[in-house]
Amino acid sequence: MSALVGRVRALPSVQVTLSIALLVLGFLVAAQIAAEGPRVSYSTQERSPLIETALGLQTQQEALKASILDLRKQIGDLEAQDPGAAESLKKLYSQLEDARLAAGLVAVSGKGIAFKLEDATQASGPDALVSAQDVRTLVEQLWLAGAEGISVNGERIVGSTAVIDIGGSILVNSAYLAPPYTISAIGPPDLYDRLQQSVAFIQFVQGRVEPSGLKLSVAQLDKVELPAFAGTVALRYAQPAPSGATP
Repeated sequence: MSALVGRVRALPSVQVTLSIALLVLGFLVAAQIAAEGPRVSYSTQERSPLIETALGLQTQQEALKASILDLRKQIGDLEAQDPGAAESLKKLYSQLEDARLAAGLVAVSGKGIAFKLEDATQASGPDALVSAQDVRTLVEQLWLAGAEGISVNGERIVGSTAVIDIGGSILVNSAYLAPPYTISAIGPPDLYDRLQQSVAFIQFVQGRVEPSGLKLSVAQLDKVELPAFAGTVALRYAQPAPSGATP
């Protein structure tokens, strides 16, 4: 026994460390091989429900396609049977398109203006950063000046849009936007002139932008492109107020 201990002590420390490392590595390899069987079995068991779900969705899609084709056929039959019905359908389609346009569900382009709102570079602190309130103020003033469509960094602003602070960025609809913020608007040719006559807009520039060192630049453009709103328009907890109702 003493001879064995003496041999071990005579071994260099590097060899001892290497032997221990190889022993641990062999143990880990054996443990992984032992666990491989249950993992493969689990993956195989999970795959079957996924395939069933995919097949079910495919069946639903085929049913929807068949329903669409059937509805198109019914519309065609209706148009062929009664010219008056075809005219009514055209009016309905026209009204639907007008509603989609007013709701921001259609991409539009035209003459307009674009503001660029940036953080201050010569100042520090919360006031030196563009906030959601700043973006909301500018959007609100554009609406009041007669803008017909507005977007912020490519996100279309509609009646259900929320603009809120999220850390160092803002959330518009369901998109996280980082500065600088480009607020684009389409409207009448004198949209910018109307905006400059707004007392609230002047107060925003003189009372918020200039004292905080924020950068606000504007360009009047011959063509501004606004994308269509890509979110949901279904309201769960709201409904249109009756005409003439007091808010």
